[in-house]
Amino acid sequence: MSRVLVVDDDPNLRALVSIRLQREGHRVVGADSAAEALAFVAQRGAPDVAVLDVTMPGMTGLELLPAMRALEGCADLPAIFLSGRVEEQDIEAGRALDAVYLTKPFSANALKNAIARLTPVEVGW
Repeated sequence: MSRVLVVDDDPNLRALVSIRLQREGHRVVGADSAAEALAFVAQRGAPDVAVLDVTMPGMTGLELLPAMRALEGCADLPAIFLSGRVEEQDIEAGRALDAVYLTKPFSANALKNAIARLTPVEVGW
């Protein structure tokens, strides 16, 4: 299965997403901020897919994704945004970054299917 980095400042949502993905056999690492996510990726390398909250303090998920893709080996990092922001301009901003945009509350099947479409065969971590 895939290596998934889940970045969300809400510990309950981060845990919920992590548990659901782990039940599917994915290896999941959680981060509560953009800074923590960037440090993790710089140290451990790119995940197979990043699941990012859009609205976070400091750096938004929309800002985090390009910053992660600027790191060595991460230029093509697939991403899924999970967001409570449902305005068309928010959704388009996520899609403009070539990412899947799912709105909260999200369907576990929609998240599962998006990861399956975006990820290659497991390669490490």
